[in-house]
Amino acid sequence: MAIRDKMRANAEPFLEPGETVQAVFGAQTTSQWFALISWWIIVIRNSFRVVVVTDGRILVFRSGRFRMTPVKELRHELPRRTRIGPAKGLWFKCESLGERLYIHKRFHKDVEAADALLPAEANPPVETSPMPNPEGVVATEGSPTAASSQPPGQ
Repeated sequence: MAIRDKMRANAEPFLEPGETVQAVFGAQTTSQWFALISWWIIVIRNSFRVVVVTDGRILVFRSGRFRMTPVKELRHELPRRTRIGPAKGLWFKCESLGERLYIHKRFHKDVEAADALLPAEANPPVETSPMPNPEGVVATEGSPTAASSQPPGQ
């Protein structure tokens, strides 16, 4: 059984009836870059989390210190409109899930999938302002400055 399937199966008892899982991924509470100093920092401070994104909410579960797949207790419950990413780098530091979590690159596609399924009201279109031309005049569609690419006087 794949790791995502194990996490999904272990989280099912905590879901409400009729709730569907959209994405599931693992995270941890301590940056792996501390291993450059000492592995003991990771062993003592680190704890794994299972993040379950459903159609109605986002759940963050405590998983344990040594394994990522068990689901032991609910740590945080967030509204579904919460944006998780965009995930980047080898270890993405995420602070939008109720605590600082580090998400490995193998789960970045799950973060992207969860953010892509955000409700429409939580994902408003980005407004862009018109770009001024070098003379400082704002070019709008249909105006002579928008159609002309030559500087004036040539």
